[in-house]
Amino acid sequence: MSFLKTLRLRNFRSYSEAGLTGLASNFVILTGSNGAGKTNILEALSYLTPGRGLRSAQLGDLQNRELRVPWGIHAVVEAGFGPVDIHMNPDPVQSKRIIKIQGEQVKSQSVLGDYLSCLWLTPQMDRLFIEAASARRRFLDRMVFAFDPGHAGRITRYDHALSQRAHILHDTQLPSSCSAATSSWLDSLESQMAQSAVAITAARLDFIDRLQKVCARRPSAHFPIARLAVSGEVEDLLLTHSAAKTEQIFKEKLARLRAQDAAKGGAHVGPHRSDFLVSYEAKSMPAHECSTGEQKALLIGLILAHADLIRAERGSAPILLLDEVAAHLDPTRRAALYDMLEHLKAQVWMTGTEREIFKELDHRAQFFSVEHSQITPSTNL
Repeated sequence: MSFLKTLRLRNFRSYSEAGLTGLASNFVILTGSNGAGKTNILEALSYLTPGRGLRSAQLGDLQNRELRVPWGIHAVVEAGFGPVDIHMNPDPVQSKRIIKIQGEQVKSQSVLGDYLSCLWLTPQMDRLFIEAASARRRFLDRMVFAFDPGHAGRITRYDHALSQRAHILHDTQLPSSCSAATSSWLDSLESQMAQSAVAITAARLDFIDRLQKVCARRPSAHFPIARLAVSGEVEDLLLTHSAAKTEQIFKEKLARLRAQDAAKGGAHVGPHRSDFLVSYEAKSMPAHECSTGEQKALLIGLILAHADLIRAERGSAPILLLDEVAAHLDPTRRAALYDMLEHLKAQVWMTGTEREIFKELDHRAQFFSVEHSQITPSTNL
């Protein structure tokens, strides 16, 4: 089991200095008023894994504006084979993080995934099912990435080729009459896009299949079972054709659409236009048609199933960061959530404005009070 033993922040968001030590391996509860700095702590934790954190913020936005010394995060992680020391701060030249593990600088943030995995749920995600497809697609890809770290590289390769192709088409004006060299370059980029598109789509479909099986096994009394699917042209092709044939068809279509893509920018087809579809299985109802409470319950159920899947595959559950998740649940569903989280045997970080909503966890959790970006341990009720 991997969990955080120590967290120290320097000039991060609203904090000048903050430290949490001797952290429990199960529940860590942060309570305090709105704007006190609770979510900033969860955000710092999210940067201990690959990616752009739970707010997808620019690194410069993490800096405490009142202080010039660059922000920094220091954590000690219990990774199952002993404590691992992680330091990070922004690169003064490039827009990336400088990450040191056990005192040695690592070349890629992807290395963080070897030591820690995090899943999170925030109030901003409550609108997931009624927002544009791009938000659901990012949510799906983040879930796939937490399960399969290689997924990030596939998306990066695809996006890079997509961007290069768009620039060439924009500059060419009339792709049908471009030079042989330019046409050859476009062929190469479209081959890269096709290869990456099939790899991305295959990873998404495999993950959805695995997650669906976990969803079906979970009790549905409090958090309904979700029916999952991915909608997109490459997805449809891959369900009826081999990977090699799908790659060929997609590449040929990209070539045919060069003129249209040059006129409108981007690409009309591809995994960057797919949608993650969720429905309430028992009601055969799309999530976007469900009530606000049902959407919340579906989303929580997905996060719990995802954590179950990672635990089953890796032998250890991810750290869960649950921001204001319990506040709008009725007492029965809240108690059920706490029991399910305890069953996961994961370190679970939760925030709330009222200590009372965590009373069922009073003797099962470690509590901290957060006010004006000051953190103090709390005693039991």
